[in-house]
Amino acid sequence: MKEFVISEVKAETAVLVGLITQTQDEAKTKEYLDELEFLADTAGAVTVRRFTQRVAGPSAVTYVGKGKLEEIRDYIKQKEDDEEPIGMVIFDDELSAKQLRNIEGELGVKILDRTSLILDIFAMRAQTANAKTQVELAQYRYMLPRLQRLWTHLERQGGGSGSGGGKGSVGLRGPGETQLEMDRRIILQRMSLLKQRLVDIDRQKTTQRKNRGRLIRVALVGYTNVGKSTIMNLLAKSEVFAENKLFATLDTTVRKVVVENLPFLLADTVGFIRKLPTDLVDSFKSTLDEVREADLLLHVVDISHPDFEEQIQVVNQTLKDLDCAEKPLMIVFNKIDNYRWEEKEADDLTPPTKKNIPLDELKRTWMAKESDDCLFISAKRKENIDEFRDTLYRKVRELHVQKYPYNDFLYNIEE
Repeated sequence: MKEFVISEVKAETAVLVGLITQTQDEAKTKEYLDELEFLADTAGAVTVRRFTQRVAGPSAVTYVGKGKLEEIRDYIKQKEDDEEPIGMVIFDDELSAKQLRNIEGELGVKILDRTSLILDIFAMRAQTANAKTQVELAQYRYMLPRLQRLWTHLERQGGGSGSGGGKGSVGLRGPGETQLEMDRRIILQRMSLLKQRLVDIDRQKTTQRKNRGRLIRVALVGYTNVGKSTIMNLLAKSEVFAENKLFATLDTTVRKVVVENLPFLLADTVGFIRKLPTDLVDSFKSTLDEVREADLLLHVVDISHPDFEEQIQVVNQTLKDLDCAEKPLMIVFNKIDNYRWEEKEADDLTPPTKKNIPLDELKRTWMAKESDDCLFISAKRKENIDEFRDTLYRKVRELHVQKYPYNDFLYNIEE
């Protein structure tokens, strides 16, 4: 009798591809690929190999050079012969329709870029109707200029006359172009419907915000996976989903928090990331309105990340794009329990690098730079949380008194 063996479903394997250019050195490319691997892991893929190439800039035809593409193809073929097939190849930058078509034709496996991978994670993480609508709109915006590659086997046949080209094209309009136009029209109609739905959602959200009463609004902002949701749970005593994955939070969560005698609203927002597509920011407008309407921004930073300073720049630029750069802001350095540094040898005369700076020195540097608007905590270990609450209370109270000078529920604490 034939026996049936039930085996575990294996995760898809992925190969990552990045470029070393004049504006992006080898160290920076490694950091970007580390982040891309974390994105792939969040999406459920296992990275088995990385390929990098040193070039002046990406090829308009195949992103990488012909030789590097052949090297990737040979590796995929070898793994297939070893019965360890590669599921996908992920590129660290956004690919054009032409690049996607050419690379797919050469490699013969699923091709993703950073944008499509982020969209896939967003689609997986979306829980509410609002988030699902925003993700779907962003996916259609990404898909629209790349539709043609789906119908290359049904392209127009022959030449033609007049506006169509050479002799004989009349009546020879291929089914691929017809299908392409049909798909384009369907997608445009769907996008129009989704945009209207988001307008309705935005109107409802605006009404909700107006009905929240005379309370100061505080928004947690920052790079993805820096611990915003953990801080939210700590301050609001709530159960917002928190996980060591990128984009664990897509939906904005708002909770009422009371510190001593002062109530205020705290919002947890979607994390930012490098190379975040503009279309994605546009699609998440209604979610990011919580940031726009906040009275105080808490910029949470993962100080244990080796490249946290660039992450700060990414967040600052995104806030600038949202016209929120001038809002009152506090920097909260989180995960101090994970901070690691390497002490230099006594005879090492080379200049110290970022990894040679102890935490105390880093604290002094940033506190001198940001004065009172800078805190160092561990939300997970609850380190320096009392200082964090006291500083937050003072900041919110100052804003509250300025905005609502005649508020009747803010009372003095007896000494």
